[in-house]
Amino acid sequence: MTDRRAECWADMPRLIAAVQTAGDMLGLPHVAAQADLGDPEPMSDIEGRPYAETSFRWIGPDYAYWRDRKLALHVAFLTAARLIAEPFYYSDGRLGTWRPTALLDAVDCSQARNTPNFGEAIIAPVHLPRGLVGAVFWCSREPVGVEALFDEHAARLHMLALRLVATHNEARGRPRNAMVPQTLTRREVQCLRWAAAGKTDAEIGIILSLSVSTVRFHLRNAAGKLGATGRAQSIQIAAGLGYVGARAA
Repeated sequence: MTDRRAECWADMPRLIAAVQTAGDMLGLPHVAAQADLGDPEPMSDIEGRPYAETSFRWIGPDYAYWRDRKLALHVAFLTAARLIAEPFYYSDGRLGTWRPTALLDAVDCSQARNTPNFGEAIIAPVHLPRGLVGAVFWCSREPVGVEALFDEHAARLHMLALRLVATHNEARGRPRNAMVPQTLTRREVQCLRWAAAGKTDAEIGIILSLSVSTVRFHLRNAAGKLGATGRAQSIQIAAGLGYVGARAA
């Protein structure tokens, strides 16, 4: 283990305590966190013990939600955390944030509304490079006036979540294939943009007046510079770095 990763592991107890303390002070004492929503394993300490068991408290103490490997596929809050990168709140069957957005309006929160002893919540998604998404959830058993709490404290909670998730992922060495990408050439960017738009190598060649082999050459070079293992990952990473616009991706 590198010194950097060891330092991150050493900082985790302080960050865990800060996240829990923030929830306690706001009347949202029930906390859940996941550093990678795509990972079925729960967020755990250096010895592999889930923080949900050792540190954070949840609304239903007998419900070991972290053992449900399909949880991230059917929970509304996790769906919403993938859709937007800013904090949002839950109250009375609906989600809200600083601005009107159809992305949150489309999320079905009936499960949360029908869950006994579930009041309100503030959720802070954390979107990191290379498509890694984590989140921290602060929840209550009863209504606490969460909209006013959100207006005053959401920015601070978001920063706490960012520090927790980013530090934890650095400690784990995630993502494993992370690297500082080399600068892409104009042709490499052009090929990636058209690939993100769904064009085949042959179609890209026609559009850019290149041979198919030259298009593939540029896409292979781009993948190597980005540390990607295939076309889809190249597009994903390029979009995250701003080489490919959101419309194309």
